[in-house]
Amino acid sequence: MKKVVKFGGSSLASAAQFEKVGAIIRRDDTRRYVVPSAPGKRTPNDTKVTDMLYSCYGQAIMEEEFEEQLKEIKSRFKEIIKGLKLNLSLDAEFKTIEENFSKKIGRDYAASRGEYLNGIIMAAYLGYEFIDAAEIIVFDESGDFDAPATNMILSERLAKTERAVIPGFYGAMPNGKIKTFSRGGSDITGSIVAKAVHACMYENWTDVSGFLVADPRIVRNPKAIDVITYRELRELSYMGATVLHEDAIFPVRKEGIPINIRNTNIPEDKGTLIVEGTCRKPRFTITGIAGKKDFASITVEKAMMNSEVGFCKKVLEVFEENDISIEHMPSGIDTMTIFVHQDEFEEKEQKVIAGIHRAVEPDFLELESDLALIAVVGRGMRATRGTSGRIFSALAHANVNVKMIDQGSSELNIIIGVRNHDFEAAVRALYDIFVTTQI
Repeated sequence: MKKVVKFGGSSLASAAQFEKVGAIIRRDDTRRYVVPSAPGKRTPNDTKVTDMLYSCYGQAIMEEEFEEQLKEIKSRFKEIIKGLKLNLSLDAEFKTIEENFSKKIGRDYAASRGEYLNGIIMAAYLGYEFIDAAEIIVFDESGDFDAPATNMILSERLAKTERAVIPGFYGAMPNGKIKTFSRGGSDITGSIVAKAVHACMYENWTDVSGFLVADPRIVRNPKAIDVITYRELRELSYMGATVLHEDAIFPVRKEGIPINIRNTNIPEDKGTLIVEGTCRKPRFTITGIAGKKDFASITVEKAMMNSEVGFCKKVLEVFEENDISIEHMPSGIDTMTIFVHQDEFEEKEQKVIAGIHRAVEPDFLELESDLALIAVVGRGMRATRGTSGRIFSALAHANVNVKMIDQGSSELNIIIGVRNHDFEAAVRALYDIFVTTQI
């Protein structure tokens, strides 16, 4: 039995948090591989170490003095080491960092040092082997993650290693240059390690007790999700749920490894279990609600559009030529609507309009802005009649005008389009109709 445990920045922000993490790891002997993030905020007004590193490196790039900022970062780590009573010095590491900042070695290198240094501390604290992620997480010459090469190298290395600490968030290209995943990428590292060691569980420890049905900034004290499938999670993560990096799903999903989201500060909570499939019935008709603001829609109308072969392809090629990604595309017999991120679209809107006119000669073309998309996700909707009707009823009662509603063929999610200013009211109305009324 092997478990991979990843701890987020808030879980490792101070010596006191490190001690909580140490107690969690030692409580279960199968927690053999640890993936730490960089230290996060100690208080709401504090600064994350990664942000401090970005700022410090920015000073170096501008040929300005950065040594004082680097000293502040060093003091953060010294504070943790002192609090843990470790006989450990990071002076050599910080000397190397200072030299590499002066050489302007790269922004990714700068950002990765928080995980690297925290990994060294964690390994010393636990008595585990430290493995630099740059040695085992492989990116190709183009900077894209090389999953097959990484899995081979990582599997071979960890087969000989009983217990190890592997920093999250970064790896290296063939020339040795440090390359990072996108922000929150330590989740991805944990998933990659879990796949390589064929873990029985990937535990992702953070500062919340799993996924919540809705955003707590919008809905007061939303209920927690006990069990969620990978497909449901993918839908919610893509639409804004941020407990877990969405790309962290794929490596473990291929292996059938469950993910457990847990709370470092309340370790007795079971959290949310993320699985490939389950016979467990969900507590509510829906599993979760998530959404994003600031979309624009482009509606193309043309009589007999459905009989014109290649019509949709021609329209979508216009967006491709202008390097604009498509978010959602509901369609009717004579209309199709394309939802895109408003900030991407605004700069190129006239080029897109002209391109569509040239490509398909529409009868009518309409633009709308300041739209929000909300995903109502849940495997329970398949066996429940009248879900769409309840959505319309709830939103009408909340005086929210529905701009678009679209259900996928999987019956796993329903996408609703509303105005930006109605977004919060819509989320609260949906939560009330599907959760509050069922309690």
